[in-house]
Amino acid sequence: MPADPNVPSACGAANPWITRSSTPKYDNPWIHVVEHQVINPRGGPAIYGTVHFKNLATGVVPLEPDGATYLVGQFRYALACYSWEIPEGGGQRGRDPVEAARRELLEETGLVAVHWQKLLELHLSNSVTDEHAFAYLAWGLEQHEARPEEAELLEVRRLPFSRVLAMVLSGEITDAITVASILKVQVLAMRGRLPNGLGEAVLKSG
Repeated sequence: MPADPNVPSACGAANPWITRSSTPKYDNPWIHVVEHQVINPRGGPAIYGTVHFKNLATGVVPLEPDGATYLVGQFRYALACYSWEIPEGGGQRGRDPVEAARRELLEETGLVAVHWQKLLELHLSNSVTDEHAFAYLAWGLEQHEARPEEAELLEVRRLPFSRVLAMVLSGEITDAITVASILKVQVLAMRGRLPNGLGEAVLKSG
């Protein structure tokens, strides 16, 4: 059924696009690709392809009392290059994403955190996908055994937060969740809004 532009979208704004038809093109356990015949906001016919992500994306900035944090390195198939990132992964829609963040932190680094605080939400590549990401700050860390998935070949580094921030600012780190999360932590530290003395540790790290 065509969308009514006068009906607010899920984000609360009127939708100026009209969908005339939608045709599924590809589906696997992680993504669903659809081709839409649409009328664009200026009234012209157009084609629009969208990618629905079946899982939520999560990321974690784990912080030690001395201001150190952790990065996970792995080769990203879609980019054909190696990428340094905060611990990240996916979680089921409809469930609290912090549950997935806890699992991914343990799987990738072996860390278990006592305290968790939401940092931000992101919509990644929102021109063609609905991928929704949540990032968290984690502290009160205990080291356990990492449990990477069978297909993951990971390298974990413990680094001063200032070093990770420098990697973001230089462009050495390009992963969107990592860039946004590290910058958010830095801003919160500068404004004195990190808990348990972590802000001072972050600013003095390295």
